[in-house]
Amino acid sequence: MNLHEYQGKEILNSFGVRIQRGIVASTPEQAVEAAKELTDQTGTSWYVVKAQVHAGGRGKGGGVKLAKNLDEVKRISDEILGMMLVTPQTSAEGKLVNQVLIAEDVYYPGEVETEEFYISVLLNRATGRNMVMYSTEGGMDIETVAEETPHLIFTEEIDPGTGILPFQARKIAFNLGLSGNAFKEMTKFISSLYKAYVSSDSAMFEINPVLKTSDNKILAVDAKVTLDENALYRHKDYAEMRDIREENPIEVEAKAAGLNYVDLDGNVGCMVNGAGLAMGTMDLIKQAGGEPANFLDVGGTADAARVETAFGIILKDQNVKAILVNIFGGIVRCDRVAQGVVDAYKNMGDKINVPIICRLQGTNAKEAKELIDNSGMEIISATEFQEAADKVQVVLA
Repeated sequence: MNLHEYQGKEILNSFGVRIQRGIVASTPEQAVEAAKELTDQTGTSWYVVKAQVHAGGRGKGGGVKLAKNLDEVKRISDEILGMMLVTPQTSAEGKLVNQVLIAEDVYYPGEVETEEFYISVLLNRATGRNMVMYSTEGGMDIETVAEETPHLIFTEEIDPGTGILPFQARKIAFNLGLSGNAFKEMTKFISSLYKAYVSSDSAMFEINPVLKTSDNKILAVDAKVTLDENALYRHKDYAEMRDIREENPIEVEAKAAGLNYVDLDGNVGCMVNGAGLAMGTMDLIKQAGGEPANFLDVGGTADAARVETAFGIILKDQNVKAILVNIFGGIVRCDRVAQGVVDAYKNMGDKINVPIICRLQGTNAKEAKELIDNSGMEIISATEFQEAADKVQVVLA
């Protein structure tokens, strides 16, 4: 589950990570009041107005701007709120901005120059260990840094049994070229950041940039946080941070119905039971010359109501030209699934306006095929993988 910047910073702050302070607002008037409150709290007289959407690269899209007084706070907030913000991490249509974060100015003058770093914590799946990835090239796209100057990206793997050790935090601060008070601040920052990552059951914490201020403080200017949804039962307060306005509405509906669904860009809808078979089905569609329009796992049950819901969700995608139902009857019998498909087809009537290929294999597969073939419905039955692929190819031709 992705979080907004202000939500990620709330989690960081709760674990002792120094952050760029800010207040979220939903209207230009609220933004002005937030700026006034921020001045009372921090003494700042300049403000950073930041669009709150689940995407990086907001600055490049015009979603992050500096306001030097309250009038500019109101004007800039009015410009950003309600805009469709397009960044390298959004679709071509962009994302609607519903909130802005009014943040303090932390790039104030002082005795030393400010510096920006990149720091993230995530799981290294190759080793099964958590990893701190960091670079002196903060404020830039880390993908660009990795491609053009890979020697400027460092990693530090953490033993999950011991957690991050003091020497590792010091090593990171050293590799970032810090000394004196900034060095001490960074070691504390790294230790607290790792604690926040582990304790919140996160999948990723990405801070870009981490700022060394002109008075040698270390703080998080941004926060891109992804929580592990499987652990949200342990964090009821974090679960309440979910903003469904930022999510694909079809995926939200599917989740509410208990279906595992991921929207894709193809033309063949998939309805499958089991994640492994779903992946194989997507390969099958590619082999047949099509492109999968979705990943949809209906799970171990596939009665008429569940199948009908799945059909309805798939058909909301206007790009779908055919639907492939691929079910392996193990726990659930194929003939029950077939009856569910037939009943759902009857109930939906004219709503189904694309060909359906139904491949059922496993327990009672023969009976299932006979049931579909004798149903009088325009459903194309198949029992073998290649047979299903051939029939997908025919309907797409």
